[in-house]
Parts: sequence; structure tokens; C-alpha cells
Amino acid sequence: MSADRKEKRPRRRRGGFLDILNGFLTLLVLGIIAVGGLFFYGANAFYAPGSVKADTNFVVEKGAGLGSIAKRLEEQGLIGNELMFRAGAWVEKKQTQFKAGEFVLKANSSMADVLKELTEGKPLLLAVVIPEGWTSWQVADRLANHPDLTGTPPAVPAEGTILPGSYDYDRGMPRADVLAAMQDAMAKKVAEIFAKCDPTICGDTGVVRSPSELVTLASVVEKETGVASERPQVAAVFINRLKKGMRLQSDPTIIYGITKGVGKLDRPIRKSEIEAATEYNTYQIDGLPAGPIANPGVESLLAVASPAVTTDLYFVARTTNPADGHLFAATYDEHRKNVAAYRKASAEAEAENAKEALEATEAAKDAPAQ
Repeated sequence: MSADRKEKRPRRRRGGFLDILNGFLTLLVLGIIAVGGLFFYGANAFYAPGSVKADTNFVVEKGAGLGSIAKRLEEQGLIGNELMFRAGAWVEKKQTQFKAGEFVLKANSSMADVLKELTEGKPLLLAVVIPEGWTSWQVADRLANHPDLTGTPPAVPAEGTILPGSYDYDRGMPRADVLAAMQDAMAKKVAEIFAKCDPTICGDTGVVRSPSELVTLASVVEKETGVASERPQVAAVFINRLKKGMRLQSDPTIIYGITKGVGKLDRPIRKSEIEAATEYNTYQIDGLPAGPIANPGVESLLAVASPAVTTDLYFVARTTNPADGHLFAATYDEHRKNVAAYRKASAEAEAENAKEALEATEAAKDAPAQ
């Protein structure tokens, strides 16, 4: 009897161990199945098409982390589950790879698509564009009315202190910061161009004695022609005239003296305005106007610093269409023929007659001594 008992005890111990082992294995299998099911469900949800039916913009703020991004995505209905999105980002090792900027999330984007766009896509380029030849009043007006910028609208900056071009910004960026970038760009570009300017033109012995005068003359060139290829020719005419002591006789300077850069002069220049002695009317004053009459672009600045090599002293529009450019002349007789051709296309004869009388006076300065 005792021997039988000794034989049965080990069997009971083995059976108990097996029961425990079987129970553990069962729980393990169930756990694996549960985890697998959860993983399958999560993966399916992560890669499943989203419910948003239209392309939608989403902004990732500078310094934003995975948590705040996922929360806002869920709040805006762009993903179905914040926790799944965060888990997916960790699994794909993209939890710290989010780019700042504004992104377009395509319609029906899955959470995987959203994650890829915000970490690998290109943000939208948001930019304030300032055309060449705009006055500072126009620039200030654009900044003041720009819906994406914030802060108090800036006062009208000094004329000629803004470099035309395209300036990137983030939504909510202060207007003052955008304006500062424009002015900083102008200061650097003018200094760079003036340093390389033809020494017979720029400097103490030239007709453009300082960076500010470079900007002033470039602004006149900018307003005189909308044809880019003509800028060096137009600049050459003005520089040639300055070297000979002749007046610039530029219509845009008269207009700026009237408007001060605010709005447009939607009418022909009057004879009385041509004859009015103002600090901007270069038909009446020697040398450059009192200051810039617009914000010139890089090409106009370069045209003044390195003008075309010509003996031209005059130019007049070919037609009433600015895109047709100008006719240039080295002598007053040639210029009169060009003016006659222009008059056939222009109804502004009275103003042209007044200018011709003044031009004849200036031409006399260039006549050879008897």
C-alpha cells in the first residue's frame, strides 16, 4: 500500500504542473490573439481611408509635438483616433519628424496618409508679393489688409526703403516682421550694388553720390518703363543728361509730386503741373528729385549702376501702350521726329507742347558754342 502511494504522488505533481502550464499557455495564446487582433484592428484603422470628403488645410505650428498635433487633428475631424495616430507615428519612427508649415491633406486621407504628409510633404509656400515700382503707400496698404498677418498696421515707410519681391510668411506672423524683412533686404541689396557701381557714375565725383541717390534714380528708371530690357537704356539717358547738366524731365516725377505716392493719377498731366516748381518736378529742378518716387527692383538698381553705353539724351513712348517701349534719340532733332510719331497715337498734345518748349531750353545747353 505504501508503495502504491509513493507511485501516485509524482503523478499528481506532474498533473498539477501540466495544468498550470496549460493554463499559462492558454492565457498566452489568448493574449497573443488579443494583441494580434488589437494590432490588426489598429493597423486597419490607421491605413483605412478617412471620412473627410474634401481637401483640407492643416497648420503645424513651429515647435509643436506629436501630442498636440494628434489632438488638433482629431478635434478637427481629420483623423479618427488620436491615440492610434500617435501609436502609428511611434511604430513608423516619425514621432519627431513633423515639419512646421501649412499642409494640404487630401480628401479621404488615412491616418497613415496624414502622417506621411506632415512629416514628408512640402508645406504650402505663403508669400506676400510686392511688385516692382510700387510706392510705400501701396506696400503699407497691402500689409494692413492682408488677412493672414497680425499686429497693428504699419505706418507708411520711407519711400524707396522696400525691396520688391516675394516674402514668405507663416499665418499669424506680425506685419511689422514682414515689413522689417522687406526693408532689411533693400538695405543689403543697395549696399551690395553701390559697392560694385561703375566709379564714373557712383561716388563723390559721379552723378550718383550715395546709395540713397542710387535708389532715387533707380526709382525714376523703374517708373519710366515697364519693359525690362529697356532699363539700362533709360538709365543711360538719365545719366548722360546729368553728366551734361541737363534736367531729367521725367513725367513720373511730376506725378509723384502731385500724389506723393498715394493712389494713382488717372488723368493726363496738366500744363500747369508741368510748369509748377516742386521738389519732385524734374522739368523745373536740376539734378535728382527730392527722393525716391517708388520702390525700385533689383534690375533697375543694376541698370543705374551699370547702364547701357549710349549717347542717347531723349526717349519717348512708341505708342500709348507701355508694352511697346520707347524710341531713343541722341539729338534733339531725332527726338522731335520720334515725338511726332508718338503724337499720332496720343491725344495729349497740349502737355507735349509744353514739354517740348522746356526740352528746347535744355537742348540749348548742349548746343556747341558759337
